[in-house]
Amino acid sequence: MDVRYGFFVGLTACRKYRFFLPMLVGLGNLVPLKINDMTAKKTPIEKLIAPVNRFIHLEYTSGIVLLLSVVAAILWANLAPEGFHHVWETNFSISFDGHSLSHPVHSWINDGLMAVFFFVIGLELKREFMDGELSTVRKAMLPMGAALGGMVVPALLYVVINLSSGAGHGWGIPMATDIAFALALLSMAGKHVPTSVKVFLSALAVADDLGAVLVIAFFYTAQVNFTALAIAGIFLVVLMIGNKMGVRSSLFYLLLGIGVWAGFLLSGVHATIAGVLVAFTIPAVTRIDETVYSDKLKKLTHEFEKEIPSNSTLTTPQQHQTIQHVKSLSMAAETPLQKIEYSLHPWVAFAIMPLFALANSGILIGSNFFNSIVNPVSIGVAVGLVAGKFVGILLFSWLMVKLGMGALPQEANWRHMIGVALLGGIGFTMSLFISGLAFSNPEFIDQAKYGILIGSVIAGVLGSLVLRNSGKSRS
Repeated sequence: MDVRYGFFVGLTACRKYRFFLPMLVGLGNLVPLKINDMTAKKTPIEKLIAPVNRFIHLEYTSGIVLLLSVVAAILWANLAPEGFHHVWETNFSISFDGHSLSHPVHSWINDGLMAVFFFVIGLELKREFMDGELSTVRKAMLPMGAALGGMVVPALLYVVINLSSGAGHGWGIPMATDIAFALALLSMAGKHVPTSVKVFLSALAVADDLGAVLVIAFFYTAQVNFTALAIAGIFLVVLMIGNKMGVRSSLFYLLLGIGVWAGFLLSGVHATIAGVLVAFTIPAVTRIDETVYSDKLKKLTHEFEKEIPSNSTLTTPQQHQTIQHVKSLSMAAETPLQKIEYSLHPWVAFAIMPLFALANSGILIGSNFFNSIVNPVSIGVAVGLVAGKFVGILLFSWLMVKLGMGALPQEANWRHMIGVALLGGIGFTMSLFISGLAFSNPEFIDQAKYGILIGSVIAGVLGSLVLRNSGKSRS
């Protein structure tokens, strides 16, 4: 690589990946990251955290962390049940000018931190609709159709099984796919799985998330305080106006986004919906054309080269000024949407989702465990996730292909699609979230958790086995 290109590629790479290390070692930007692994000398701290950094960049890492959180929650709930419930039911309050918000820690996680999770989902949705696998009708038909089948069939199976159980309201629980677990298992399934299959599963999961958000908004909202909702709407309109006027400050969207979230929280409409709506107001355009950016960057790196001192480890004032120009130029070439998404993704994957799993996955496994899972709710959820997702995704995909409305992913065969349809039955994070909205009866919630755990494990194991033996041959 040419030196000048190595310089600016290194700078942009540094900006893109620097968010991984602060959350692990608390050093912020003090840790110089890999600008050029071949020429830059590694500092002691870089050598120390290199294994952690490599682990983070593995595709299946977030799934492993999520799985460990689930196991930890189950162990904690069974070894120290009183301590487990005490921690999550402890009240946490925020007060200002005589007003206060007081909720259990469990609620702050589900209604607060998960709003950030849904915010990232919203950013992913907007990116996919603008320039991804959902950006054209032709691209979107197969994953959207598969996602629709993967929601309708599980819901119907659950309703049929729970016709007389009094728990029919939980039909939305088996509709969701956990993208972290599903992609983690897909990545570990073997080298014979084409990249296009991963892209298809990602697009399917994103479309599935959109469906889950709509289900939560329209079917799992109780009473609505229209005054609070109107206040949230005002904040949302201001955000939209800011987008149109070219406001690109993350702080602007953060502060007003909190206002939208608070309005939804007080309105009765679930606050996580605010995360998705705010995400769609984030600007997704650059301030500078790519060609202009490239030309100016070449000029700046050439100026930087000319000023390289021969006998000093410090940069010259001119070089420092050039670096600042490169930073400003790179910020102008970066969309706020992608910048925020890249920055938040590791926090969601390695902090928010594991914390949510830790707070919501604790189920008691006693001597009567097997008797506890023989109930309509557990059976309905498990059957919906395993059989419903499989039949729905595969059937609707087959119909789309046969009707000429979509095509199989490149280099993929129907065995790959069978594996993906099975992995779609891993409904962990979103299914747990919806179960807390669907039921107020703790017994039903626990039964739903049993079904989610059993169904997700079966779907994950079967999907992994099918994909490991998928081979390279076409059907």
